[in-house]
Amino acid sequence: MLALHDSPGHLARRLHQISTSIFADHMARLGEDITPVQYACLVALVDFPGLDQASLSGLVAHDRVTIGGAVDRLVAKGLVQRKISHRDRRARVLTLSPEGRELLDRIEPGVQMMQSELLDGLTDKERATFLRLLRKAVVAGNDRSRAPLHLPEIPTDPASDAPSGATDGDG
Repeated sequence: MLALHDSPGHLARRLHQISTSIFADHMARLGEDITPVQYACLVALVDFPGLDQASLSGLVAHDRVTIGGAVDRLVAKGLVQRKISHRDRRARVLTLSPEGRELLDRIEPGVQMMQSELLDGLTDKERATFLRLLRKAVVAGNDRSRAPLHLPEIPTDPASDAPSGATDGDG
C-alpha cells in the first residue's frame, strides 16, 4: 500500500468524500434537494436564530463565500428568512422558516442514520474513541483552518434580532 493511504490528510479527505456521498444518496432517496453545507446552516439556525451571515459562517466553519451561496439557495427555497437587523441596519439576520423547520423534522432521522452508517466498520467502543480523538484533533487545529469555527455571542439585549419565543437551545 502507498504511504499516501496511511496519511491522516488523505484519510480525512476520503472520509469526507464518503460522508458527502452517503448524505447525497440519502437525500436523493428522500427526494430532498439539500447539501451538507445547507443542512449545517439550517441546524445552526435552530440553536442560534437571528444570526448574521458572517456569524453563521464561523459557526459552521465554512468560508463566507460558500455560506453566502448556501444561504441564497436556502432563501430561494423558502427554508430561511433574511431580514434587516434591528441592531445594525447594514446587517441581515437569518431565521429558519416554518418550511425549513418542517424539512429538518423530515430528514433528521435519516441524517442520524447516516452518521451511524459513516462509521459502519467500527464497534461502539471504537466509534466513541474515534469521535473523541477526532474532536481533539479538530480543536487542536481549528486556528490553522481557513474557515475556523467561531461560536457566536448570544445576544442578551431584549431588542435582539432573535424571534420572540426563541430559546437558547435548551428546549
